[in-house]
Amino acid sequence: MPDPAQRLSDWLATYATPTASVAHLLCDRHPAHHTALTEIGPDLTPHDLTYGELAHRSTALAAGLARLGIGPGDHVATLMGKGIDLAVTALAVWRLGAVHVPLFTAFAPSAIAHRITHPTVRLVVADDDQRPKLDPGRDLPHDAPWHVATTGPRPLRPGDHTLTELAATPDPAPPTAAVGGDAPFVLLHTSGTAGPPKAVPVPVRALAALHAHHHYGLDVTDDDVYWNTGDPGWAYGLYYGLISPLLAGHRTLHLRAGFDPELTLDVLATQGVTNLAASPTVYRTLRATLKTLPPEIAVRRLSSAGEPLHPDVVDWATDHFGVPVHDHYGQSELGICVGQHHHPDTATDLRPAATGTPLPGWAVTVLDTLADDEAPPGAFGRVAVDAKASPAMWFTGYLANPAATAARFTPDGRWYLTGDTGSRDRDGYLYFSSRDDDAILMSGYRIGPFDVESALMEHPAVAETAVYGVPDELRGQTVAATVVLHEGFHPGDDLADELREIVRTRFAAHAYPRRITFADQLPRTPSGKIRRSRLGAPRR
Repeated sequence: MPDPAQRLSDWLATYATPTASVAHLLCDRHPAHHTALTEIGPDLTPHDLTYGELAHRSTALAAGLARLGIGPGDHVATLMGKGIDLAVTALAVWRLGAVHVPLFTAFAPSAIAHRITHPTVRLVVADDDQRPKLDPGRDLPHDAPWHVATTGPRPLRPGDHTLTELAATPDPAPPTAAVGGDAPFVLLHTSGTAGPPKAVPVPVRALAALHAHHHYGLDVTDDDVYWNTGDPGWAYGLYYGLISPLLAGHRTLHLRAGFDPELTLDVLATQGVTNLAASPTVYRTLRATLKTLPPEIAVRRLSSAGEPLHPDVVDWATDHFGVPVHDHYGQSELGICVGQHHHPDTATDLRPAATGTPLPGWAVTVLDTLADDEAPPGAFGRVAVDAKASPAMWFTGYLANPAATAARFTPDGRWYLTGDTGSRDRDGYLYFSSRDDDAILMSGYRIGPFDVESALMEHPAVAETAVYGVPDELRGQTVAATVVLHEGFHPGDDLADELREIVRTRFAAHAYPRRITFADQLPRTPSGKIRRSRLGAPRR
């Protein structure tokens, strides 16, 4: 077997070639009779999709999308939950050489609007229950330049299409596009503390980095029943719940239901899951629910990413599942690049509180807090990727946002700055401490204060506000807000409930501030910047 460095080199040689085709790599090259995806309903009924069926259905849908004028480089958004329809739609988009723009189904119209107008998409495919979010209003225009297709049996608005109708076109599909390793095939948005979400173009050559974590980090094998519980509207669920298993020719599970600990345990038992990847919140919730492990559950690998994983959760998992949870770290701009790798060829000792070591193809270290030099072992500093020494590195910048791109790299272009702080011991193990950019990590979701603050400012009572994260035993962090009111408005429970509702309806259902305080003014630096660290844990 090739060593990890050679295998990564082989993947790069395949995925970075000028003739690389995403549809071929994720579908057409695999045995047609093998199962690609199992969609599981709330009643636990499974529906299998083979690679042959995925190829056939995505080819038929690609013909219909081509009839709408979708072609190489065009952007197609999906406002869809997990499952077969999402996989078929994504493959159809990639078959045409177009770019997939995933949207989280908890987003409100204002959040959706930014992601489909910057840049403008040509088509939005939505689950039927998501279609009202695309209606014209204060966020979306009456003369929208995009088509809309829904997943149900009939169009829901005049001029809409359905996936069934598009797939039934008599026109033949164009030849499967070979866009090459440098062409983007996903455009993923990531939130920050200042300004609107930034668009991350993911090139085809990034598949090598995704494959590396799937193989070496997660150690998914041909015999595994693999389940990543992440939502494909975000990086972890998209990269490793849809893309990487298809890339490796493995079967992936998609539960088409909201998270519920009892349902999660049922899926683990009925499907015989052996390799589970989930956020720490999932494990914490299972810990609060599970008394004894059902005998049908027998996992060999447990993985976690998206937020800090604490040793007590690792100890609990070891006691109940018989195996520890391995921590992994990454970003939308990188995929997973550091972790406690499962594969025997890259596995290292599990050190308490350590996030792990870099994956093959990545050089990750800690820089001094002030100078762009490596910090000595044990010293806290800025976690950074050596872009020039990391062949798996694929991120080169945000779309049409040179200022945000420049802030991510040192002036010489050598170091990519993650925005996280931590330390590195003499053996190369990384220990993460905190985020520099104040992003809130709640239940594995990354929430930018700017988005929540923008929604709160739409309420006529709000003069100014600051949003920040506070510790939460179950979710890791929750969203909190301190609000300064205009003269004539008075704080109270009713107003706090109104503010929560405006965030639910104007930004996203999951991101409302659980805790709100009212203040006469916000603490600021001499230059006028809000001192979020001084806001503390809010009280109601």
